[in-house]
Amino acid sequence: MRPDPLGSLDRVNTLLRRFLWLSAVISMTAVGCSTADSGRPVPTPSPRTAKLCRALYQELPEKVDGLERSDSEPPSEFAADWGDPAVQLRCGVSRPEVLTPGTEHYNPTAEGMEVNGVLWLAEKQENGYRFTTTLRKAYVEVTVPREYRPEVNPLTDLAEPIEKTVPETL
Repeated sequence: MRPDPLGSLDRVNTLLRRFLWLSAVISMTAVGCSTADSGRPVPTPSPRTAKLCRALYQELPEKVDGLERSDSEPPSEFAADWGDPAVQLRCGVSRPEVLTPGTEHYNPTAEGMEVNGVLWLAEKQENGYRFTTTLRKAYVEVTVPREYRPEVNPLTDLAEPIEKTVPETL
């Protein structure tokens, strides 16, 4: 009888089953913990930025552009939603690619806008706009579905809490 170079077939099957099970667990954990129901990643800011974002979270209004606040899924001190479809705020996000030298979409002449003392980068999306604060010690992103045209309106209700809790960079 010839020796089996891989060991017994049972051992191979057992290892294969363990590998597949572990792969499934890792995939489910990554999906469950890293994204909200909307498919947007939950921010994981640095400790200093997290402190600013927690302060902002405490100051966020119950209504934005007349839309009632709803629970974000999963719950996070770095995210808030209003309405359905949701206007979504995320604090502690990464710098937008369009503002990051060396990235594919870097654009040093990207236009910004000022709304009630807060500067924003506006990026058209498939279903509305994504606005990201600029020249602040934390990046705050707000996505506004096109159902709420003009999409800039929610920013007016968010400017005061952002100005109060997220200082400008010098």
